[in-house]
Amino acid sequence: MGELNLTPEMDEASLRRFTYRLIEDVRMLEYLLEENRFESGVRRIGVEQEMFLVDDRWRPAPVAEKVLERTAGESRVVSELMKFNLELNLDPVVFRGDCLRRMERSVEEALRGVRKAVEEVGAHVVLAGILPTITLSDLDLTHMMPAPRYHALNEAIARLRGGPAELQIRGADELYVKHDSITLEGCNTSFQTHLQVHPDEFAGMYNIAQAIAGPVLAAAANSPTLFGKRLWKETRIALFQQAVDTRSSNLYIREMSPRVHFGTKWLDRSVLEIFQEDISRFRILLSQAEIEDPKAALQAGRAPKLQALQLYNGTVYRWNRACYGVTDGNPTLRIENRILPSGPTVIDEMANAAFWFGLTMGLSQACPDIRRVMDFDDAMGNFMAAARLGLAAQFGWFDGRRVAAAELLCDELLPLAREGLRGAGIVPEDISRYLDVVEERVRSRRTGSQWQLRSLLAMRPKASRAERLSAVVAATADLQKEGAPVHTWPDAEPQEGVPERRFDRARVEEYMSTDLVTVNEEELVELVACLMDWKHIRHVLVEDNEHRLVGLVSHRNLLRLMAEQRGGGQNLAAKDVMTRDLVTVSADTPTIEAIRKMRELKIGSLPVLRDGRLIGIITEKDFIEIAGRILDHGVASMEESDPASNDEDAP
Repeated sequence: MGELNLTPEMDEASLRRFTYRLIEDVRMLEYLLEENRFESGVRRIGVEQEMFLVDDRWRPAPVAEKVLERTAGESRVVSELMKFNLELNLDPVVFRGDCLRRMERSVEEALRGVRKAVEEVGAHVVLAGILPTITLSDLDLTHMMPAPRYHALNEAIARLRGGPAELQIRGADELYVKHDSITLEGCNTSFQTHLQVHPDEFAGMYNIAQAIAGPVLAAAANSPTLFGKRLWKETRIALFQQAVDTRSSNLYIREMSPRVHFGTKWLDRSVLEIFQEDISRFRILLSQAEIEDPKAALQAGRAPKLQALQLYNGTVYRWNRACYGVTDGNPTLRIENRILPSGPTVIDEMANAAFWFGLTMGLSQACPDIRRVMDFDDAMGNFMAAARLGLAAQFGWFDGRRVAAAELLCDELLPLAREGLRGAGIVPEDISRYLDVVEERVRSRRTGSQWQLRSLLAMRPKASRAERLSAVVAATADLQKEGAPVHTWPDAEPQEGVPERRFDRARVEEYMSTDLVTVNEEELVELVACLMDWKHIRHVLVEDNEHRLVGLVSHRNLLRLMAEQRGGGQNLAAKDVMTRDLVTVSADTPTIEAIRKMRELKIGSLPVLRDGRLIGIITEKDFIEIAGRILDHGVASMEESDPASNDEDAP
């Protein structure tokens, strides 16, 4: 959106003025198309690199403002929604020759500069679709960048939604979260690609981009977890859609599209269909007081910027977005591909980009009108199947065929992509360099998502959830610097995270248990006793029908009941024996403070609440296990630093 004077508060007059300018821009675009005013004879490509900033515990580090101060002379480094995100905007290049290798070098060079600035403020750069260690506490509005456009957008979406965002995603685990701002979007980072197309070919090539979205995403998946839950292979897709959804839950009967969407049908004629459909479906969220008159610009001999249309387009999030721009004084059109995640490495990202560029070009030559061989609903279904299942997806393909993702990619689409890159004049060694990475990744079934999930599973017997997630991020940061593609990576190891090294800065949510055994306040005490026996636990939390914590039954409560011989609990409910006056903590409570409370009050557990509802529990057992790992790590460090300790003859 740029640094614009934006406001979400629009009176009727200002809304009408902006709407008028928006309509004028659409009419001007139609005129420019009819008069063939667009640049021709050249095709450019471009990329945008988003990233996370993390601290030495591999948690989000809200230091973007400090980094931007150090990179003030570098126009390619720009802010993102949250203070722990940054973005690199790379210069476009003409799509021919060694452009892909030059673009890769440009991304690497820019990343080196950002890493240097980030390390100067005590943080690290991580490329990931979703940062495994991010938590809800990191998504506080105080961590949103202070740019007016972000806060204006947040207010506008909240006003339309009329309540908190409801995030619900089911995978191997299930996640259900309510959140009252758009900061959930800050969990996502992507590697966006841009392909310039001429207006005459736009509709056909945009349809191709839609058709290949599913297969390309399946090969690139890199976001399998959120808040420690194993969800979709590319969880970004569900998360982004729900994070900025403005639909009210009571309008489920109406066919209303979320602002993050795939589309509803193939294009028939031109790019105008996209803008007309979006304006028809989605309300204006933001306005700008000073907007260029497109007619005046044209009369003055300038290509109009279509500022109202660009501002509006920045608040509707198609996965393949149509973009208008002005390059060297000429209007241009491009397709912006927003489906690809950030990471795992630059070579992986560029391989994904090369695959998308090549497949778009190759398939447009092999099948100029994809509408004749494929139903739009199959393209949309493939996209969602790829997001959920990755390479395990089954796709609906041409002429009604059903085909496995890996088979389709290796047997049909990668050869088409190679042909597309050859046709564009890309040097043969670069075609092999990038598409071989994709092919080897697909054949080995080792996407970034699979690497994360395999690493987390292998570490489960050895480490806590917090340690496993930190280890994955630590390994990602290290392996990204080495630069080898993800299908060659070794599994992450627990010692790579070692969150206990900075235990003094840890929060309760990193160590609490969320797999809770609870009872309703009306349940029999006999059931409580059985749960303690069966689950080998000493505390059972008691909730009401709204999942509000109302008490706790401890092993001590039951012993006291038996000593008093009050009927053995046959007719007593949990509410009759539970402790009501409980000490609780929130998820963002420092662990040191939680330990202090437990020691001072001589209690063995602390329920964890959010908005009055139970979300977890932290117990003395959790801290004993952590202390043991700290001790083990300290002993191991001492042995490594003292060679005599490994000498069998040493005293």
